[in-house]
Parts: sequence; C-alpha cells; structure tokens
Amino acid sequence: MTAEELSNVIVKGMEDKKASDIVVMDLREINSTMTDFFVICSGTSDTQIEGISNAVEEEVFKTNNEKPWKSEGKNNRQWVLMDYVNVVVHIFLKEKREFYQLEDLWGDAKVTKINNH
Repeated sequence: MTAEELSNVIVKGMEDKKASDIVVMDLREINSTMTDFFVICSGTSDTQIEGISNAVEEEVFKTNNEKPWKSEGKNNRQWVLMDYVNVVVHIFLKEKREFYQLEDLWGDAKVTKINNH
C-alpha cells in the first residue's frame, strides 16, 4: 500500500467518527521531511479524540494489517500522534490545533482539504 493510499484509509477512519477539518498534507516535495504525508483532523472533546484515534487504528489494521510504528498522546487525548512511518496522523482537540498551527509550519506542503459531510 502506498503512502497516498494509506492516507485515504486514515481519512475514512476519521470520517467514520465525524472528525472535522480533515486535511491531507503532501510533504514529498519538501526537503528534509521525515514522512511523506500528514493527515490532520480536529475533534470537539477528549472522548471524540479517543474515538477517532481508535477508528483510524482499526481501519488501517483492517485494510493493511498494520499498527502504528509509534503512538503518543492517547492518555491526555488533546493531541494524538500516530506514526505509520510514511504517514503521520495528528488528531487534535480544536483549541490545541489552533495553538500549534501545523498547517502554517509546513506551509510549503500541498494541502488537500477533505469535504466534511
């Protein structure tokens, strides 16, 4: 499975739990990045953050039989980071996302906004 296909599977997991403001950032054209894609979304509560991260993990495992290489933030449920090596997932509580502004830090990336239904 390519990094792009994995990103699509991750987006599906996010959509299943009604994540908001889903963005896929293509970092492949940027020098010195440690991954190919960031997939970022927001949730409105720590419970939803946990639900989104579980759904992403389940969807990726079901589709690709793969677990995250590394995962952080599941205990505090304000910013969960899941590292699938070529794709890094960021699930933010809305206020934390506004504070850290990852999209601005990686401003050279090609950004695709996913339409939320």
